[in-house]
Amino acid sequence: MGKQLFDRQQKAQVVPFFQNGSYYYRRALKAYRVEHNLEKASKLLKRAAALEPDNSNFLSQLAMIYTEMGNYQESNEILTDIMEKVDPTMIDCHYFMANNYAHLGLFHQAYKSATAYSTEAPDGDFIEDNEELLDLLMIEGEDEDPSFEDSDELIIKQETARSLLENGKLDEAIALLHEIIEEFPEFWSAYNNLSLAYFYSGNVEKAKHYLELVLELNEGNLHALCNLLVFYYYERKDPEVHALTERLSIVHPIMVEHRYKLGATFALIGKYDLAFKWLRSLQRQGFEGDDTFFYWLSYSAWHLGQEELAKSAWARVIRENPSKAGSEPWENRSSLKDMSLQERLTLVYIASKSNQLEEIRHHHALKPQSELEKEFLKQTMTRDADVSSTGARLFFAAEALKHQLGSIEEKTFLSFFEMMLKANAAKLSLKNSHAWSAAFYYLFKQKSGERVTKTEAAHAFGVTVSTLTKYERLVQSL
Repeated sequence: MGKQLFDRQQKAQVVPFFQNGSYYYRRALKAYRVEHNLEKASKLLKRAAALEPDNSNFLSQLAMIYTEMGNYQESNEILTDIMEKVDPTMIDCHYFMANNYAHLGLFHQAYKSATAYSTEAPDGDFIEDNEELLDLLMIEGEDEDPSFEDSDELIIKQETARSLLENGKLDEAIALLHEIIEEFPEFWSAYNNLSLAYFYSGNVEKAKHYLELVLELNEGNLHALCNLLVFYYYERKDPEVHALTERLSIVHPIMVEHRYKLGATFALIGKYDLAFKWLRSLQRQGFEGDDTFFYWLSYSAWHLGQEELAKSAWARVIRENPSKAGSEPWENRSSLKDMSLQERLTLVYIASKSNQLEEIRHHHALKPQSELEKEFLKQTMTRDADVSSTGARLFFAAEALKHQLGSIEEKTFLSFFEMMLKANAAKLSLKNSHAWSAAFYYLFKQKSGERVTKTEAAHAFGVTVSTLTKYERLVQSL
């Protein structure tokens, strides 16, 4: 039996399965063109390039896939290797690198690469696109600091700051972005992100300051103009919104990132026809957007009566971000009725500071659910409520806190109103509203790790240290 098995094994020769790079390249093209699977295509191209590391065609296709995936730095690393080690005559790499640098916000580097392409390939296949890119870079700031040439550190910091912003770590993002603009004073992307970070944290004045700084030094910066339009919208500056919308409606950017920015901005301010133009065109071009992209596409389509497309786009939103379930554009619910009192007070107060109170009353049919809320709303809107009412005292306390914080963060004021409502429920007097605010402020700063003495806190709110200590104990007991 053993000899027979051995003989059979001898006859059954193992034929090794080996494929060259072209095999994986063809599979990658199928994954890309037919299946529209960028991840699969990139893995197959990496295998092809590993088998034939000197094949510039395999490498350049992998770089293009990385660009579509948003991996701009990885794409440029491959393109640089092609130019330096594999095929220096592949001049098109300059154009592709210019686009990648532009996506990263490194406009100085983008300008250098685009200029190199114009010089070395004046009759190249991409010369018209390259000239359009150069024109756009003239708008976006081709005169950035030459120190961007050594940009690895900057790219790492920029990506870290972006990640901090996306994850809501605003204080850390602000600190890092200040560090970036100090080191690279003409890196406009950092200014724009810093402006957004301040806006998200509720400090609208600082947010506008950095936007205005960008537009003063780099007039025509598209991201800054879009962000400014959003700020105007939230401040209810209708004439400014109209004027800037008109200005941006005739802009025709060539870069995907800028088209996305325009589309999302128009959708956010309710200009759904303009938003749909850009977002739908990107989708038709095969743009692989994130959940935010499909969110705004769904809203734009719905408001233009394209229900099937809206629902299809929303399915992508839920697939990528299930937490969005319930916020479909066709849902016509008044969420205020489901809010707690502290949430309603917070919403009303913050809305009053951003000139959106009338809009909330209109869309949500805001009706006070208690005498306390009625007095608070009256004081917020007219400033002529009975100053001895509980609602008015809640308003005065919030005003004192806001004055010292300098900004409004929703979670902070949710906690503040929760504390004040607990005090009211416990039959504690709210007459000394500044003392309640001082105690909350002092404990808030302590919890945040910020150094502030009782003397400083008491002085800021116009109360004595002994009064602050008394109310501190009350707050802690709640």
